[in-house]
Amino acid sequence: MTFFLIFLVAVWGGAQNALAGGGSFLILPTLMFSGLDALAANITSCVALFPGQIATGWAGRSRAAGVSGLSLPTLFAISILGGALGAAILLLTPATFFARLIPWLVLFATGVFVWGSFFRKATKTSGHIGPIAAGIAQFAISVYGGYFGGGIGFLMMAALTLAGENARTASATKNVLAGVMNASAVLIFLFSPDLRWPQALATAAGATLGGLFGVGLLHRLNERVLRLAIAVIGTALTIGLFLTQR
Repeated sequence: MTFFLIFLVAVWGGAQNALAGGGSFLILPTLMFSGLDALAANITSCVALFPGQIATGWAGRSRAAGVSGLSLPTLFAISILGGALGAAILLLTPATFFARLIPWLVLFATGVFVWGSFFRKATKTSGHIGPIAAGIAQFAISVYGGYFGGGIGFLMMAALTLAGENARTASATKNVLAGVMNASAVLIFLFSPDLRWPQALATAAGATLGGLFGVGLLHRLNERVLRLAIAVIGTALTIGLFLTQR
């Protein structure tokens, strides 16, 4: 029953990742519920989500695009380097410290997404970040993604829309970049003793199925409703993670 629950949550999480991000916020607590500590759950989640990220990114690749002054291949390279650095830092982080850090990481990611979705003033030309700032932002997000998978979709949606992409293009682009940045992290995590293969395989199967389903829904859902739903889920999970530490 535990592995069936992991599979079902992973289907939901994979679909949510394909649409706008935040699926790790569901998968990570579920893996911890199955008996993994926070560090093992994060490493297992990162490896397990990788096949779904590749499938989702490939399915929506035609809609992905670079930003002004930064081509998609350049964003690829930035994401690979950042993901490898973040993964290396994670392996040097004590599990107890990481467990205390998780709620703050989720709070940060949710806050950025809410600000970018509902409070940032939209303009046609002014107010967008330039290519240098966009490249720095993507590198920082990639390091964060290699260190902690939860919230990278939120952060990339915020950064890509700030760089001038509309929300639907940003969704497709961040799906491609999520797989790219995690490729280097996964290569490192495959040799970690904290990787739990049974949970990883159940998660991978569900997330891949859900991700492909989510790609099909990407152009059918109301964008504002989608953003609101993700903001509510992120807020609820942030509160829940803080409460579990009391």
